[in-house]
Amino acid sequence: MTTTSFAGIAARAAQVDATGSIPVENWQELVASGYFGVFHPPSLGGTGGDAAAQLAAMEALARACSGTYWTATVSALLCGNLLRTYGNEKHHDLVRSLVTGERLAAFAIVETAAGSDASTYQTLVRRTGDGFTISGEKSRITNAPRADIAVTLARRERVEGDDGPEWCLAFVELDQPSVRRYDIPHMGLRGMPWGGIVYTDAHVDEANVIPVPFTELAEGMTWGWLLVSVAAIATGESALAASVRHARERVSFGRALGHMEGVQAQLAESRAQLDAARVLALRAATERVAGHSAKELIGMLKVYATEMAVEVTQRAVQIHGAAGVTQGHEVERHYRDAQMNVVGAFATNRLREQLAENLTQTPAIYRPTLTP
Repeated sequence: MTTTSFAGIAARAAQVDATGSIPVENWQELVASGYFGVFHPPSLGGTGGDAAAQLAAMEALARACSGTYWTATVSALLCGNLLRTYGNEKHHDLVRSLVTGERLAAFAIVETAAGSDASTYQTLVRRTGDGFTISGEKSRITNAPRADIAVTLARRERVEGDDGPEWCLAFVELDQPSVRRYDIPHMGLRGMPWGGIVYTDAHVDEANVIPVPFTELAEGMTWGWLLVSVAAIATGESALAASVRHARERVSFGRALGHMEGVQAQLAESRAQLDAARVLALRAATERVAGHSAKELIGMLKVYATEMAVEVTQRAVQIHGAAGVTQGHEVERHYRDAQMNVVGAFATNRLREQLAENLTQTPAIYRPTLTP
């Protein structure tokens, strides 16, 4: 990367939130900065940034504009790494197109009936004479309304003698008549395209259907948990910075707010929580970028960072008083964005269950114990 300031993107953040769209200037600034390439090696057109470089770039962009951050990072980091990990050399050109910013990708996993419960997913890939078709609906997907390609989690229709995995990743080109997209209005991250994809026997090239055991897929999805955690830290940091400015400038009862013990305690608590989250983020990212699982570390980070950012933005609203709940105020935007991170990528409640199951080595199995 040549820059980590993203000054132009930051200046347009309020506009992005108000209009619900990302201007072309933001994308041009990202391409010029080399942001997309920091996550990938030089052989694929990237710069191969280490964990510290990746985190610094991510937090800088997320602080500038959360909606732009989500859109760009889901495509380049999450989808790009899924393509690299589970694809082959034939898919390197797809990764390069994400690195250059020429194309935009979506990770299509959640369906209308459920979020984290994959057992309910119905999207199905079937073999045809010239490849495969995919049918089903994915909903509440980042980049779905605007993406060029979707890395889609689907079940495989297995014929007799096929003992391969039940699940696959299908790399689906979205510019085809059998694909319909739609927008879903959302509370925070308003600039981020968010919506659904409906596949009706849409074509998928044979090389673009990759059977993968579901347990392996969970490892790939930890990139998503990491990017959401960084978004939360950045949002909390921006809310704290706004609170510090307000505490210095606002005079009430003859003294600046920053001289009031209650406000001091809130600022100090936020500072400590944000720094703790950043330390855990660096540890988790270092492990993940080095090729290790880091699933538990990133799971803990996702739970802590996202819920912590909600607390920090709540304090910011309280410190700002009525201004903090006024539509269009910076702190009001940060509060809405922070809420989206808690449920984004994987709900923190479900992550807590997984962490507890790993601690006790007793997977949660539901057995009805009550009768009507």
